[in-house]
Amino acid sequence: MAEPRGPRSPFASVQANLAAAAEAAADAVRGKGTSLVPVPKEPEDPRRSDVDEWGRSEQFRSLTRQAYDPVYKHWHRVEWDGLEKIPTDGGALLVSNHAAAIPSDAPAIMHGIETELGRPCYGLADHLFKGMPVVGTLWARNGGVVAHPDNAYRLLRQQKQLVLVFPEGSKGPGKPFDQRYQLRRFGRGGFIEIAMRAGVPIVPIAVVGAEESMPMLHNFSRLAKAVGLPYLPLTANQLLMGPLGTFVHLPAKFQIKVLDPVTFDVEPDQHRYSRSRIMDESEAVRDRIQSALWDMLRRRRSVWFG
Repeated sequence: MAEPRGPRSPFASVQANLAAAAEAAADAVRGKGTSLVPVPKEPEDPRRSDVDEWGRSEQFRSLTRQAYDPVYKHWHRVEWDGLEKIPTDGGALLVSNHAAAIPSDAPAIMHGIETELGRPCYGLADHLFKGMPVVGTLWARNGGVVAHPDNAYRLLRQQKQLVLVFPEGSKGPGKPFDQRYQLRRFGRGGFIEIAMRAGVPIVPIAVVGAEESMPMLHNFSRLAKAVGLPYLPLTANQLLMGPLGTFVHLPAKFQIKVLDPVTFDVEPDQHRYSRSRIMDESEAVRDRIQSALWDMLRRRRSVWFG
C-alpha cells in the first residue's frame, strides 16, 4: 500500500525550476545544450556585393578583363612604351587623346593598367553614358564615373586613385577621318585645376591606332542634335560589316606611349588658381601629346602591323 503524500511545499516548484535552469546552463557551458536565451542568427544578405560608391565592381571588372583580353592581345596587339611612368601608388590624373566613333582607347588604357600594374583605374566620361539604360550600369560597373570636378577630386585627393580623362571630350571621337590625330582644344583646362587642387601629377598619354579602329566617314549632325547625341556617325566598319560594324572595331595595332609626369609647384586645396596659369599648362600638355603623336606616326610603318 502506497504511503500517502503530504501537502507539497510552495517552494518545491521554484526549486525545481531553479535546478532545471542550472542544469541547462551547465549543459550550455559544456556544449551539450542550448543557450538560456536563444539568439537568432542574422540571415546572410544575398544582395551584398563588391560594388563601391561609384558603382564599380571588381568582380565585374574581372569578367570584363577576361572577355577583353583576347581583343587587347590578339586583335589590337597593344604595345606600351613608358608604362613604368604611371605611379604604382597614390593618386594621378591620366590625360589622353581620344578617338574612334565608338572610342576604343579607354578600354585599352584601363585594361593595360589594371593587368600590368594591378591598380584599378576610373574613367571620367560625359553624363550622357550614365543616363543610358543598361549601358549606364555596365559603364559604371567597369569604372566609369561622371566627369564632374568634385568626383575627380574625391577619387584623386581622398581615395588616391588613378583617374583617366579625355579633355577633348566628344570632339575627339566625333571628328572626321581626314582630321585624324589632330587634337581638338582641351576645353578650359579644368583637368589642370583638378590636379592642382588634388595635389597629384598629370600623366600625359598618346595613343596611336584608335583612329583607324573605327573611322568616321560622315556625321549626321542634324539627326544627332534632334535625338540629343553629340554626333551620329557613318563608319567604315558599318560599310564593311553591316550592322555588326556598329560595335566591332577594325584590327588596327595600338601603340600607347606614356610621357613624363607633370607636377605643379602650388599648394593643393586652394580656393582659386591663376586662370592664365591653368590655360598655359593645359596648352603645354596638349602640345606634348600632339608632338608625341606626330613622332609615333612618323615611325609607324603600317596601320595594321605597327
